[in-house]
Amino acid sequence: MASKILLNVQEEVTCPICLELLTEPLSLGCGHSLCRACITVSNKEAVTSPGGKSSCPVCGTSYSFENLQTNRHLTNIVERLKEVKLSSDNGKKRDLCDHHGEKLLLFCKEDRKVICWLCERSQEHRGHHTVLTEELFKECQGKLQAVLKRLKKEEQEAEKLEADIREEKTSWKLRSIPKYQWSAMELLQDMSGIMKWSEIWRLKKPKKVSKKLKTVFRAPDLSRMLQMFRELTAVRCYWADVTLNSVNLNLNLVLSEDQRQVISVPIWPFQCYNYGVLGSQYFSSGKHYWEVDVSKKTAWILGVYCRTCSRNIKYVVRRCANHQNVYSKYRPLFGYWVIGLQNKCKYSAFEESLSSDPEVLTLSMAVPPCRVGVFLDYEAGIVSFFNVTSHGSLIYKFSKCCFSQPVYPYFNPWNCPAPMTLCPPSS
Repeated sequence: MASKILLNVQEEVTCPICLELLTEPLSLGCGHSLCRACITVSNKEAVTSPGGKSSCPVCGTSYSFENLQTNRHLTNIVERLKEVKLSSDNGKKRDLCDHHGEKLLLFCKEDRKVICWLCERSQEHRGHHTVLTEELFKECQGKLQAVLKRLKKEEQEAEKLEADIREEKTSWKLRSIPKYQWSAMELLQDMSGIMKWSEIWRLKKPKKVSKKLKTVFRAPDLSRMLQMFRELTAVRCYWADVTLNSVNLNLNLVLSEDQRQVISVPIWPFQCYNYGVLGSQYFSSGKHYWEVDVSKKTAWILGVYCRTCSRNIKYVVRRCANHQNVYSKYRPLFGYWVIGLQNKCKYSAFEESLSSDPEVLTLSMAVPPCRVGVFLDYEAGIVSFFNVTSHGSLIYKFSKCCFSQPVYPYFNPWNCPAPMTLCPPSS
């Protein structure tokens, strides 16, 4: 419909002589318009009458060249039409491959980019898994619709609970008190009964709703949830297939056969404090992401580790060797950028400080994370932690990290016997 209207408008502002869009249009007395250049040439070539008259090339109506005026309204329409055509052409170019000029109809899963059929056969994408962009769009659209549907349902449940709480509050009123009106004689005759009633009557208090219940069913901000979901989806594009390194493993740690799960076991009568294990992969550039299942654990530490070459580090380590705080080494000075859970419910981030102990920042968590995502941007010096359980909300972010050596994923199941499991990229 819109394209048909544009064609009709284009036809109206086309010069009947050069068949192009009007340039400096001049209007004739008959209502037709011509380009200034075309009408000038036509006027010179035409056989004019003694009165200096020329005729319209469309209808043949005579006109005088001296009486013609510029049609500014048509000039504006032509300019707008050119802008519309230009934006339309740019939109078409965006759908074409920059290298081959073919339509972008395929999506490369390995490189996560839209390509054409010639790109698929090139050396750069040969052997990669590709899918039709139309099918991928429908799949992503379906997933997003399912998420929005679930969030809408949760919002409705929250609104219903909020309404119930509001109704419970308003129930504490005097509506239960009978509205009796006694005459002076009745009051005197039944004084003992009325006085007794006035002493025992009490307002009925509503049931108290726990703060925990209110927090759990707080009405969600759908726009904020959608933003967090988009941020999580963006970092998941860099998902790395990380496994656990069995080299130099402590005796109190046990790895699964696929090296994705670690469990700490007590070794009586020794008391162990070093429960750490590194990832088999290390990163010295780029962006990388992985997720860890901590759903059954009451204590853990997660993050990244980078070997440090500080001259003062040995002195600080000696000071902390006999220190009562077992968390002393978890700080950027020693190459640790980590967060952790202690005593079932205390979430902390371990930052740098001037003392021998790290600065422990208490983290507020509305929804306890069963699954934690870790994102590393090596060049930007950023380590971010996401609560995948809570729609991908950001738990904490270390900025301006100084990585002088390759960075390893770091995992510490602590003294909790429950397993810590690395999630595969397909999960």
